Amino acid sequence: MTRITNALGSPVLGVLIGIAGLVTPVAGWLVAHANLKALLLVQGVLIVVLAAGHLWTHRAYIHLRRANNLKAMDDARYYDLVRSQLERELLSDYGEIADGHLRVYATEVPRLSALLVTALTGAASEPQRILAADLTTNPQLLNQRREYLSANRRFTEDGGTINRLFIVHLDDLLEKDFAQALLRLIGRHRDIGVSCGLAVHERLRADEAVAYVVFAHAAVLVEEEQGDADYTRGRSSVYFKGVDRWRSRFEGVWDHGADSAPRTLQAYEAAARPLLDAGSWDAQRVTQALTSL
Repeated sequence: MTRITNALGSPVLGVLIGIAGLVTPVAGWLVAHANLKALLLVQGVLIVVLAAGHLWTHRAYIHLRRANNLKAMDDARYYDLVRSQLERELLSDYGEIADGHLRVYATEVPRLSALLVTALTGAASEPQRILAADLTTNPQLLNQRREYLSANRRFTEDGGTINRLFIVHLDDLLEKDFAQALLRLIGRHRDIGVSCGLAVHERLRADEAVAYVVFAHAAVLVEEEQGDADYTRGRSSVYFKGVDRWRSRFEGVWDHGADSAPRTLQAYEAAARPLLDAGSWDAQRVTQALTSL
């Protein structure tokens, strides 16, 4: 079957059929006694073979449309690098990327996330900075994305900076087991050079309490459905246009004065870590530390 597909899709075969299609009626005209029915039969066979080759080619390959307007992307070089990489890997039918938007599902999400990080260095996009807001309902999920975390480590080792905002519900912050898992996750991210911050979900507007990652001024990955540990769920979209509004949204939460994300995390850690180390968890004291900001 593969040989048939390759033969039907062969450019050489297409050229030969085209030449034969031109030669056949000319030969019939030159030869006075040519059988008209035979000529029509030959022509019909050639057309059928040519159509079959076209059909097999489209079934055998995924075709990515080129961008309608490459200059419309916020970072044309970064966008083209990502698009080219996806075309080489053929992760899925990514025809919609030509419009500057890409939707990915389940297992594709962490793999594409790692690609978007790596492409920042390859495209030399400026600034070499990633702003990540994570809706943290289960700290273990982000900890399991090894390929993505490895890409983060390489990015920081190459001189890039990453700010990661953990958005957590207040009730979860007051749970001992959750607090242990969250602080362990934060420690791991600090080990790979990530600057961490904390925001209480209930204190944010609806449009701020969203999971997304901003890659320089080049792209933003927005989580539309949170994935699970087995990657059987999850849906995200990548946008290569309109990135600055997401950057402004992140910075508005991260740098919000006395209630900034780094200071909120500092206050939470100052209250939670001693209690965890002493084995005397007190949710009330943690609450007071957060409300004092």
